[in-house]
Amino acid sequence: MRTLIKGGTVLDTTGGITADVLVEDEKIAAVTAPGVFDEAAADEIIDATDRYVLPGGIDAHTHMEMPFGGTFSHDTFGTGTTAAAWGGTTTIIDFAVQAKGTSLLSTLDKWHEKADGNCAIDYGFHMIVSDVNDTTLKEMETCIDGGVGSFKMFMAYPGVFYSTDGEILRAMQKARETGATIMMHAENGIAIDELAAQAVASGKTDPVQHGLVRPPELEGEATSRAITLAKVTGAPLYIVHLSAAQALAAVAQARGEGQNVFAETCPQYLYLSIEDMAKPDFEGAKFVASPPLREKKHQADLWRGLRTNDLSVVSTDHCPFCFKDQKELGRTDFRAIPNGMPGVEHRMDLLHQGVVAGEISLGRWVEACSTTPARMFGLYPRKGVLAPGSDADIVIYDPTARQTLSAATHHMNVDYSAYEGFELTGKVEIVLSRGKIVVSPAGFSGSTTHGKFLSRDLCQYLN
Repeated sequence: MRTLIKGGTVLDTTGGITADVLVEDEKIAAVTAPGVFDEAAADEIIDATDRYVLPGGIDAHTHMEMPFGGTFSHDTFGTGTTAAAWGGTTTIIDFAVQAKGTSLLSTLDKWHEKADGNCAIDYGFHMIVSDVNDTTLKEMETCIDGGVGSFKMFMAYPGVFYSTDGEILRAMQKARETGATIMMHAENGIAIDELAAQAVASGKTDPVQHGLVRPPELEGEATSRAITLAKVTGAPLYIVHLSAAQALAAVAQARGEGQNVFAETCPQYLYLSIEDMAKPDFEGAKFVASPPLREKKHQADLWRGLRTNDLSVVSTDHCPFCFKDQKELGRTDFRAIPNGMPGVEHRMDLLHQGVVAGEISLGRWVEACSTTPARMFGLYPRKGVLAPGSDADIVIYDPTARQTLSAATHHMNVDYSAYEGFELTGKVEIVLSRGKIVVSPAGFSGSTTHGKFLSRDLCQYLN
């Protein structure tokens, strides 16, 4: 099967050129000057005139069917990966969640059972480590052999996911030994829990309190502490969902000193603010996530961090809980609101809006959404680039189309949109996953049995 994508502007991390892309079966066969390939030899021709042609997006931080606070995130692997495809994301990396008292390997097996045969696009796993002991540390090596070489830890959520500094140190030592990457949720959970208890005791229970008891200084402190532990151990460190200027400053300093420290941010921190959490009638619960949304002044710092590469990746932390029946669990106590927001479908569009606004370049859009996550998590050049031999994960994007985001039209399995009414310029038109058209103007033509598990190599950025 040969598919010719002709006449489009092919994008990579340096910008765009007019070129044709030839796909043979699941792989890219050639990227050529226009007209080089004989159209008569193609089984299918896609005219991409006036469109961008770019590598499929890689969302390196999603939570499908994640257990949290007595419930589960509402997107299954099937619904979540279908929504991702609609938005131009052709690979996700989800998190297998170790519960305390269980093993990493049994946890990984459980997540394979959830995802295998139930994904519309390709997928990989990170491992959440919540119980550090001799067995867990040994199992990290087996996970790496199985293509899972990144391990997330928490400085937040005492009693659930929280790890002490000593436990983090031990895991980082194992990461240094094996070449694995430690991913860190960096908030000072001990202090936050005390502030939260004080707020509830004084009668402050509405959703905005979730943000007020998690001040940016406590994210900055935890980020600095994680960086220090990584420096002591020599381990690579990846800060997830960075939201605050204080945390970004710590990352920038470490990177300036040559340390293997990386960070991601998410669209919600670029576009939403703590004002959304203060909406009346409990509407603010829709925007409860951790770290919380910040004051708008942080947004300029985050955009600047994307331009300077101190923020290397944009992921979503997609963890959708329905407003009705799930977010409402916390009506009388903000601590019981399930933490998480939907977003996997809109990441590529929201970041393109940053291009439209002059915040980032076209090349940076591709880099932060596709190429860098591929390199960061051992998928390049299989993913993240349009080059001969790479998987034919391709997005054909109309940069002038107008769209309005809404729960009425999105495909995520959640009853609200965090970006309700947002008007954007640019829209995904056609998506190919390993050479197969899965999204087109005619609709979704993929299958939840199409996606394959990706056994990943280690980070490709280490000094």
